Amino acid sequence: MSLTLYELTGKDDRRFSPYCWRIRMALAHKGLAADFVAVHFTDKDTIAFSGQGKVPVLVDGATTVSDSFEIACHLDDNHADRPALFGNEIARGEARLINHWTNSVLHALIQPLVIDDIYQHLAEADRAYFLETRSPRFDRPFDQVQARRETDVVALRSALTPLRLTLAEQPYLAGGTPAFADYIVLGAFQWARSISPFKLLEDDDPVRAWRDRVLSAFGRAGYATTAYDA
Repeated sequence: MSLTLYELTGKDDRRFSPYCWRIRMALAHKGLAADFVAVHFTDKDTIAFSGQGKVPVLVDGATTVSDSFEIACHLDDNHADRPALFGNEIARGEARLINHWTNSVLHALIQPLVIDDIYQHLAEADRAYFLETRSPRFDRPFDQVQARRETDVVALRSALTPLRLTLAEQPYLAGGTPAFADYIVLGAFQWARSISPFKLLEDDDPVRAWRDRVLSAFGRAGYATTAYDA
């Protein structure tokens, strides 16, 4: 059965959506091959068949699924013969907590650090849309927001303490092997790494070592697209 993943792209084919990266890694985890279709912010018609306007969108045979967490659930439920992303309902419930924390806390801390880098890496056709939809979140232009990142990154690094404590006891957030909980958090760092040379994680940070381990899994699936070595 054929699989197609529609995912966000910028100029120079930068695949920078944190949500799409979750599914790229989920597919690699399950050993499922897929066609990857690049979608720009303003390419709403391309994914109109999904009944909504956001990526990722996964087409699995005759089934279309949107929302990264729902796609992961679909993959586990419908490809149960492949390695599990959650393992059981308890793990799925715990991954939902990590999903909401990443979406509401981690993304909010990362976005101001790379907001102008995102803008600079967009296709020209997407820039007006990005300005219209993202500017209201900030009290100053993108370049001025990002100019404070050497100071603002301290708050991000502090917020990662629970991850460091977890990784001191086990190699992955999910335990002895990576699972969807890891890919949720990884997606946030891939978001930044795909469009920004700014180093969010210091070289000796255990979170960076974990990030690099997950990137290298499944034949270095996390290195499959253009990104910075940040």
